[in-house]
Amino acid sequence: MKLNYRNTFYVGLIFFIISLFWQTYDMLIARTLIDKFGLNQTWSGIVMAFDNIMAVILLPLFGALSDKSNSKRGRRTPYIVVGTVLSAFAFMALAYTDQVQTLKIQATDIVENHYDIAFNDLADVRDSEHWLTVVDNMTLEREESFNLGKISGFELDLWEDDIQIPMLEIISDHPTELTNRELSIIRDLYYNYLSNRAWEVTSNNLGNLLVFVGILFVALVSMAIYRSPAVALMPDVTIKPLRSKANAIITLMGTLGGVLSIYIINLSGIDTHSYDYHGSVYFMIAIIMIIVLGIFLWKVREPKLVKEKQDIEKQLQIFSQDNDGQKNGIAQMTRKRRISLYLMLTSVFLLFAGYNAVMSKISDYLPKVLNLNFFDFPFIIAQVFIVLIILPIGILSMILGRKRTVLLGMVILIIAMGSVYFLQENEAWKTAGIIGIAGIGWTMIGINTYVMVVELSKGNDVGRYTGYYYAASMSAQIFTPIFSGILMDNYGRLILFPYATIFITLSLFTMIFVRLGDTTKVKKSWLQAYREMKEKL
Repeated sequence: MKLNYRNTFYVGLIFFIISLFWQTYDMLIARTLIDKFGLNQTWSGIVMAFDNIMAVILLPLFGALSDKSNSKRGRRTPYIVVGTVLSAFAFMALAYTDQVQTLKIQATDIVENHYDIAFNDLADVRDSEHWLTVVDNMTLEREESFNLGKISGFELDLWEDDIQIPMLEIISDHPTELTNRELSIIRDLYYNYLSNRAWEVTSNNLGNLLVFVGILFVALVSMAIYRSPAVALMPDVTIKPLRSKANAIITLMGTLGGVLSIYIINLSGIDTHSYDYHGSVYFMIAIIMIIVLGIFLWKVREPKLVKEKQDIEKQLQIFSQDNDGQKNGIAQMTRKRRISLYLMLTSVFLLFAGYNAVMSKISDYLPKVLNLNFFDFPFIIAQVFIVLIILPIGILSMILGRKRTVLLGMVILIIAMGSVYFLQENEAWKTAGIIGIAGIGWTMIGINTYVMVVELSKGNDVGRYTGYYYAASMSAQIFTPIFSGILMDNYGRLILFPYATIFITLSLFTMIFVRLGDTTKVKKSWLQAYREMKEKL
């Protein structure tokens, strides 16, 4: 009963591709929608929820279809090929719409006369006089736009009530120097002004926004085609007792894809400036996706790996234990199993409601609240640290058991998420450290929650249970960008991390009552477990 690390590595290449895509998507799309197209937090959240709306419908569908497929390349591989190729080419197409919108913004005075002045590196952003100058500059532009008929009287009044007056009140209360909290609020208000200006550019001709959203739709449908089949491939080729260990390798591959995405974005020169052209990033990511897919097809022979796994199950007499009184689906499950499944899916929903709220807004939150760039050196170090702890966490899961590892990870994640609210701006190393700690918690959870769900399957319907898992997580990711966006529009960006902390805490409570889906703990020392894994690698 030994995990084939080489085969698991090659299977994990697809997770490398998936994380490469989604990390880039999360880092660039929300920023583009808010800063270049001018959507507010609510509407950007609605667009960011598109993929999850489609996923709830399509992931169970394609998971079930792949269960019934019978291709010479295997049940999952054809979906992986089609989905990867289509999503890569759709990503390339985004480069065109991004360039068009960037040129539109740069043709106005938004960058040169407003953004660059307000956030000039030589300016003292804590100086109230600096922000008074910014407000005066903004007031002149708004009044001129009204006089020229570019905005209505209602829009002028709305700007005064929602942005100008609150900014002047803060400056009046702090006539010399702003505190950290007031600075965060005043920057937040000014970014809303910039987004409003960008929306005025977009609303004059909605064609490019519609094309951008249309291409996103194609990319997201393409990703939905193969996400469930790709995730189901690992259990297809791995016996149950080794799935947490295999999922650690898979998670490692996914994390490496995410780190590479951040590195590519960093090399492209994109920083806290919101109006750079992202086309080179889209092209590089798409090309890497195609290359890695080629390596996957070269090294992974799905039917062969599935047969090898089935032979091992028969030798170890594991296969006969999978049925456990089940017939052909969830309706035939025992009451105890059904309750555990429902509690697991509820926990997954609440977990992703908190975590994805942060992930969908982090590229907007960091520069605008903490004045930090996610592509700075401390955050790269945090990502590398997360990569290094994945395999030890896989060992921990075997020693403590899946459920205990998940509960411990949730506690860590709650503490990390809750502490972000108290951070001050420009604290790069402290922020990166907290992100690293949050990464530990999320890895402990992510390695185990999916395999706990598919542990309840019969073995031949892993795709169906993969669909259940993603239906729960994607339902949360439909709800949370929109709901968190509404709260951020009404209460400011600072509400983001308390919101996430509350939902992850609720997830912890539901997870406590899960009784099945765990695995037998390995009775061995840390040193022995580490040496065994090191020898395999």
